[in-house]
Amino acid sequence: MLQILTGFGFFSGMSYPFRLLRLFKSHPSLLSYVIVPILVNIVIGIFLYVGLFFFGWQVTEILTDSIINRLDLLLADLPTWLNSLDYVVIFLGWLIRIILSLLLLILTGFILVQFGVLLAAPWYGNLSEKIEKIRTDNVEIIEVGMIRDIWRAILFELKKIVLILACAVFIFLLSFLPVIGAIISTVGGLTITGTIICLDFFDGALERRRLKFRKKVNLVWKCFPASAGFAAICLLLIGIPFINLITIPFCVGSGTLFVCDRILPKYL
Repeated sequence: MLQILTGFGFFSGMSYPFRLLRLFKSHPSLLSYVIVPILVNIVIGIFLYVGLFFFGWQVTEILTDSIINRLDLLLADLPTWLNSLDYVVIFLGWLIRIILSLLLLILTGFILVQFGVLLAAPWYGNLSEKIEKIRTDNVEIIEVGMIRDIWRAILFELKKIVLILACAVFIFLLSFLPVIGAIISTVGGLTITGTIICLDFFDGALERRRLKFRKKVNLVWKCFPASAGFAAICLLLIGIPFINLITIPFCVGSGTLFVCDRILPKYL
């Protein structure tokens, strides 16, 4: 029974972008709040995909060729009857290229989210407020003044960077463990990425209540596995090139829906 409920929570979290589409259908005026963010994402996306993506693609090719060359050198010392392993090397080369390309797409989309959410924050804030008003019939805002508001936004970004770096170092060290290290590092990397994604997309509703950074992180983890499902679908949406220029505003709106349904009634 617990496994069934856990699975349901995960897939329920994945459903929030589709729930937002239903909300847009019943309240079409909300679409006006995503036009400017989409334009901002297009401008940022052009620079990212022209610069970071194509540079990253070259790095991917270099890494793949380097790994294949090392494997070829190892095979050169093997007996001739093992020449059939050349096909294995070719397969591994394509597999490595595909994995690195997918990671590059996710990384590019992740960076696009960081810049897009930051630069289009005023419009995302209005969108989040309207959605919360529709969903809960109330919008709670704790005013702290413009200067402190800006300072909190800067601290939020800095604390995310610190969290990412601290976890990255720990995960990197664990990756050296034989066999299990690769599994732990992969799960750890996905966990921290999903946490940051949730923090970004939940922040519209959470920041209006001026919660501490640690409290926001705890709320993300308390909502597991639904928050994991939400992060998974958002990672997919922001990882698709060019499509993510449109889907990021919908992820922000979906995050507010998630907070209204799962966090406000139970934890706040």
